[in-house]
Amino acid sequence: MDWIVFVVAAAAVLAGALGVVLSTHPVHSALMLVLTLFGIAVLFVAQEAHFLAAVQVIVYAGAIVVLFLFVIMLLGIDKSENLATERLPGQRPIAYLAGLGVIAAIFLLARTAWVSGAESVAGAADGPGSNVEKVASSLFTRYLLAFEMTSVLLVIAVVGAVVLARHSPSGGVRDAEET
Repeated sequence: MDWIVFVVAAAAVLAGALGVVLSTHPVHSALMLVLTLFGIAVLFVAQEAHFLAAVQVIVYAGAIVVLFLFVIMLLGIDKSENLATERLPGQRPIAYLAGLGVIAAIFLLARTAWVSGAESVAGAADGPGSNVEKVASSLFTRYLLAFEMTSVLLVIAVVGAVVLARHSPSGGVRDAEET
């Protein structure tokens, strides 16, 4: 039964990931991302990582994808664009070179061993208490500043998207000089 659950969830993850990359409509890509994230949550449940599965569904499949859809609809990029005209003529060759560089870096990094043998910075993962208590204790004590800075950055990103996408009274999107 575990093997069947793994195969079905892995197939859902792969189908969703391919749908995100190959879909021509941004809303469809966001919905395929939901399929991918739910498949990952099922894989977490299969590994008995129930907290991570719940976070995967609530935070990523719920909040983050809704934020993506909000920004897609707000900016109006759900309409088709003319890909034949390029605003930056050299961007495609640079993107291809950057992609090849990332692939080369992945292969180079995959050849090395990453186990350091160093002690954990946040404390031992075993011992009394549940995993949720240990994660919460570490998150809200040692890493509280990073946690709060991430939430501030997300709020700034949403406000920035709203400011950039607001429309002028004439019906068009405002230029940068008008704001």
